[in-house]
Amino acid sequence: MGLVETKLAIMPGAGGTQFLPRIINPSIAKELIFSAKIIDGKRAEQIGLVNHAVEQNENGTAAYVKSLDFAEEIIPNGPLGIKMAKKSINRGLEVDISTGLTMEEACYNQLIPTKDRTEGLQAFKEKRKPIFMGQ
Repeated sequence: MGLVETKLAIMPGAGGTQFLPRIINPSIAKELIFSAKIIDGKRAEQIGLVNHAVEQNENGTAAYVKSLDFAEEIIPNGPLGIKMAKKSINRGLEVDISTGLTMEEACYNQLIPTKDRTEGLQAFKEKRKPIFMGQ
């Protein structure tokens, strides 16, 4: 993978010069864009562009299998908590830290009256797995 447009005397568009430096170290993003380097999955993992790089399996489904494994880690967690955490992270990255913290608090406050929050705390207290309903 790579942003190779500078080889053509143009530059990455469609947000390439904006998103990449926000995902990885801006110096590394500049190096990749200015040099038009193509990198493999292992290097992408090393620089934080991807979370995981996996060796391909016989069926050609290694990335799919890895994604299912990750989904299995998420599924037991409270869906409303995940939704609000995602919202807080995504929106918070677009603003200064003070505004981001305010957004985080607003998202958290939406979870306080939920049945899932009550279930999670009760399950913790009773040392059992919670049963979340998305309510």
